[in-house]
Amino acid sequence: MDPTLVAIALLVVMVVLLAGGLWVGLALLGVGLAGMVFFTSAPAGTVMATTVWGASGNWALTALPLFIWMAEILFRTRLSDDMFRGLAPWLTRLPGRLMHVNVVGCGIFAAVSGSTSATCATIAKIALPELMRRGYDERMAIGTLTASGTLGILIPPSIMMIVYGFIAEVSIARLFIAGVVPGIMMVVFFMAYVVVWAWLNPGKTPPSDIVMTFRERVWSSRRLIPVLCLIALVVGTIYGGIATPTEAATIGVLGALALSFVYGSLTRANFVESLVGATQTSCMIAFILAGASFLTIAMGYTGIPRAAAAWITSQQLSTYGLLAALTLLYVLLGFALDGISMVVLTSSVVQPMIREAGIDPVWFGIYIVLLVQVAELTPPVGFPMFIMQMMTGRSLTYVSRAALPFFCLLLLGTAVIVVFPDLVTYLPNRMLNR
Repeated sequence: MDPTLVAIALLVVMVVLLAGGLWVGLALLGVGLAGMVFFTSAPAGTVMATTVWGASGNWALTALPLFIWMAEILFRTRLSDDMFRGLAPWLTRLPGRLMHVNVVGCGIFAAVSGSTSATCATIAKIALPELMRRGYDERMAIGTLTASGTLGILIPPSIMMIVYGFIAEVSIARLFIAGVVPGIMMVVFFMAYVVVWAWLNPGKTPPSDIVMTFRERVWSSRRLIPVLCLIALVVGTIYGGIATPTEAATIGVLGALALSFVYGSLTRANFVESLVGATQTSCMIAFILAGASFLTIAMGYTGIPRAAAAWITSQQLSTYGLLAALTLLYVLLGFALDGISMVVLTSSVVQPMIREAGIDPVWFGIYIVLLVQVAELTPPVGFPMFIMQMMTGRSLTYVSRAALPFFCLLLLGTAVIVVFPDLVTYLPNRMLNR
């Protein structure tokens, strides 16, 4: 049967299953099963059983629940309070003043959470009330928090990178290293926009009420410094080749437990809550990945990826042309799907395309993470937008408008790494090819 018609039929099945409220993992299994049963002669049950079992037992995925647990532990401590008090004295002299705490705070917490939702909620919980109390512009405060929350999936260790690395069979350590420069770049872009906005709107930034000596600033940051050291230890062991991502995640969990215990914020109740939260999130992602693995195998049997790759070749699209088309595709998907679903649903077709076009899969991983960040700022399924809507009581439209400038900055960041791919590939090539 014509692969195009098969693809259309399976797309219809996918839309029906998702629109019916079926879990994403089950929907992926259902579409793969339909493709195998109706359009191939392969033993669908046997293939599904072996694929799901193999995907569930992959050692690379061990890092996923550990990094999630590390984030859950720190999320339930006083890290957000310590972060605001520790960062505020150092950033108050910049134009925009405490608005920069939102960006830098989210960037730091992103390095321990790997999640947009956890990053946004943790920093907003303490920063938003403080900013409103001091008279900062509400729309800008909401915009910076919403957009900076998406840094959770770009700055390593990132859950999205682990998911992509598993699906694309790419080194997770290389992805983590590749995300460093783009992550710093987006923090700089966001802070630069805040500076420009503050210059153009001087009346919307209240005068600073923080006056401290250098010694007082260091003292106010005393509880933040151990967390920064933990981040450096976790990420540094990966970059230095001392530990695998899984081993580094184990170090992170032990360090987070130790910090929580020393700070006196580790209780039996929040320990159990962190464990349950990490288990629920990990199981959800693992279920989606198992379904995605089976769907990828099923698509291979139907011949859709080969046909798509052949079609791309026949169109003689340039690399830029292909990336422009994929950018449009992911932006549109962002209106209906969350980030993980976007990646796993498209991987079986997109991966053969990019390999046929000679695109570095590590670079493409960072490119797709940036596009997932863009998707997180598009209603109605952007999780950071939901969080800010719930925390502020504002409409989703208001939050969307507040985040719009940062949406454009993320697209600019995507364009920058397309034009200058070495921003992504230089570090992993230099550090891991020595």
